[in-house]
Amino acid sequence: MSQPNAQPVLHTEQEGHRTSWALLAVALAAQILVVLDISVVNTALPSIGRDLGLAGEDLQWLVTAYLMMSGGALLLGGRISDLLSRRGVFLTGLGLFTLASLVSGFADNGTQLITARAVQGLSAALLTPSALALIMTTYAGTQRKTALALWGAVGSLGVAAGVLLGGAVTTWASWQFIFWINGPIGFVALVVGHRIIAKQSVSRPSLVDFDLPGAATVIASLATFIYALGGTTTHGWWSVPTVAALGVSALLVAIFLKIEQAASKPLFPSHVWKLKALVSGTTVMLGVTGILVGAVFLMSIFLQTVLGYSALETGLAFLPFALAITVGTVVARHLLEHVSPRGIATVGLLITGAAAVLLSTATSSAHYTTDLLPGLSAMGLGIGMVFVPVSVTSMAGIPASHAGVASGFLMTGHEIGAALGVAVLSAVASSAGALTSASGAVDAFSRGFVGAAVIAVAFAAVALVRMPATRTAGGGGHMHMH
Repeated sequence: MSQPNAQPVLHTEQEGHRTSWALLAVALAAQILVVLDISVVNTALPSIGRDLGLAGEDLQWLVTAYLMMSGGALLLGGRISDLLSRRGVFLTGLGLFTLASLVSGFADNGTQLITARAVQGLSAALLTPSALALIMTTYAGTQRKTALALWGAVGSLGVAAGVLLGGAVTTWASWQFIFWINGPIGFVALVVGHRIIAKQSVSRPSLVDFDLPGAATVIASLATFIYALGGTTTHGWWSVPTVAALGVSALLVAIFLKIEQAASKPLFPSHVWKLKALVSGTTVMLGVTGILVGAVFLMSIFLQTVLGYSALETGLAFLPFALAITVGTVVARHLLEHVSPRGIATVGLLITGAAAVLLSTATSSAHYTTDLLPGLSAMGLGIGMVFVPVSVTSMAGIPASHAGVASGFLMTGHEIGAALGVAVLSAVASSAGALTSASGAVDAFSRGFVGAAVIAVAFAAVALVRMPATRTAGGGGHMHMH
């Protein structure tokens, strides 16, 4: 097993302060890259389709391939992070992600781009749990709470910021730059990370330690599940392809559970499954991310199809949404010292649900400032309030030796939630009208956001019943790293 990551020997308190902040900055920069790439392609999809000759149904693979590989491989990535050097896994994942981003920008056909996106997702599955595990094993107490709160803020804000960035870059430059922009950020993070992340002494694990049969089965199950959901808008929920894919996914889950019961070193240790905070936090993470990404998807279509916004105007329309998420994370961070995580997450989800109802009333003659801005702002506030308590409390009580796989489990909820959000809300919306036509999109938009409100209320109930009821001591204040 890998040992908890330790800081390098520091000669002065000031040097230690700078290095500690630098490590957090590198981990957050890596997570920003991963989260941005969930949504950054949304506003660029029409341009990519025209340049590479991709049809509408093929364009969805640019999103699905990324989420399928990242969501499916996160548990394995977390296990690898625990067994090998977290420093090595983090730097490898970051280097591979940066390289795949550059290749994506140079792709001259759809197959190349979809393949590069899949590699991005696979490298994200190495990068995310190792980055979160580094935070978990480097900081403690109030420092850790602050670091995890910032991690949660990045997880929510990055999705909204991705739409703004994608619209601006696509308009001012070209869609290739939404991938190339990862290059300099990734390179700087690699250089800094190589200098400041401490090396670790690790044992030499055998293939048995990685539980490769379990890993392969869970990846196949999740990939099949996401494929089934992604196809519902084309085939329908009760079509033979959808039902067959869901059946195969369920069978693979059953096989995975059998493999885990028989494995001497299972991919996800049974005692970690019993951690209520982690399981409930991951469940709520799945729900709120689904609402966030699904709402961004529906709003992007409504603004461009119904109101005739350009890619840049669409991106700018999400700026108040992103700012509201930031406000929500700040509010939640300060409330954690006085209010239970359960209470904060429940209220945040109820605000999100009320905002979704408000947005569902928009018509084809909607004005942004009066009809959309209030709902977008309220939804951003609510979503920001949920991510912080989920991120802070889910990892509580996780032993250092399992920080990677627990991180992988939590972020699997994030990635699968993103895929579910788009698939479920678009399917609900499409049942009321065609998303691609101006006339049908209004009814589709309305029903989709009613669906988002129902989901928000359902997950508010989960948060109220399952999340920790006690406040996190020392949750407020600022971070003072030494």
